[in-house]
Parts: sequence; structure tokens; C-alpha cells
Amino acid sequence: MRKVLNVGGNSKDIPLPSQYAGWEHVLLDIDPRGSPDVVCDARELSNLTGSTYDSVYCSHNLEHYYRHDAVKVLIGFVHVLKADGFAFVRVPDLGELMRTVIEKNLDIDDFLYQSPAGPITVRDVIYGYGVEIERSGNHFYGHKTGFTQKSLLSILKIAGFPWAFTQVGNLEVMAIAFPEKPTEYAARLFDLPNNG
Repeated sequence: MRKVLNVGGNSKDIPLPSQYAGWEHVLLDIDPRGSPDVVCDARELSNLTGSTYDSVYCSHNLEHYYRHDAVKVLIGFVHVLKADGFAFVRVPDLGELMRTVIEKNLDIDDFLYQSPAGPITVRDVIYGYGVEIERSGNHFYGHKTGFTQKSLLSILKIAGFPWAFTQVGNLEVMAIAFPEKPTEYAARLFDLPNNG
């Protein structure tokens, strides 16, 4: 059975993307309240056993680290992945956010969209969901860096992912990244372009 390490996923109650149907789901989080399988700061992934997972899934977590620490987190992804593994990364798209703010003449505290957690403002996308940061008192819910499609591709390459495919939409950048040439299985799973 294939194994996915869900980095910073908070709780197994939050469903994984359909590509992981039938996979073993291993949850890693710094916050023990969500009952993760592994309680760990993602900057310390290099301390885990290497070449263990077929995939790393990281949704809206990478922006919670300073850029230099985000590189360390991604290097940790390479460490825990099997040679033919891949990372699936999702982050807020600050490029689209800036365009939306200008086009709609929004201020930093203006409403952007409704999420399952509650209303999201421009400030929330930039700095982290303020309601949760205040409620929990956990500083690690704050955002310390941000990404555009170009900057996410750049940091992935720096960290050891020379093959990466991105998609943007709904104020989000998604990347499927590989330390080695993508396998046919992964290409089919994510409908990636033919990479020769």
C-alpha cells in the first residue's frame, strides 16, 4: 500500500485529495490537539527515517515558515520521499491576491470569501487566519512568508525538486513536484503533460 505523509494537515477529519484514495494516511503536525500520527516540527523532517513515503501532501502549511525555513521543510520532503515519490503542495497565491485587491479596490480588512472556518479577509490570506490565531494563542498559525506561482517553483527547485508542475486558481497555487523524473503512475494520477 502506498503511503502519504500529510505535513501540517491538522486533523485526519480533513479529507485528502482524491488522488490519495486507498493510500495509508500518516498525519504529521506540530500541534498534538489534532491527534497526529507524528508530532513534529516540519523543519525537523530530516530527523525522520528517509525514503519512507510515496508522497508528501502539504496544504496551506508552507507559508507558516520564514522562507529560509520553508526551504528546510522542502529539503525534508526530499529526505522522507522514496526515489520515485512526489510532493503535492498547496499555498495561497499572493499574486492573484494582489491582482484581486487592486481590481476590486479592497482594503486589508475587507472580506474576500467565505470558508468553512468563517469569513476570510485580505489580511487573513497574507498573515494567517486571525480568528484562529487569537482563539488558539498559537503563533505557528501565522503566515511568515508568501508565494506566487513563480516563487513556489523557484523554492522547490532550490530544495531539490527539479521537476515541478503548477496550477493556479481560487487564490491558490498547487504544485506537484518530483526529486526524480516523474513516473508514468504519477503522470496519470495528476494528468501531467507528457514529459518525454
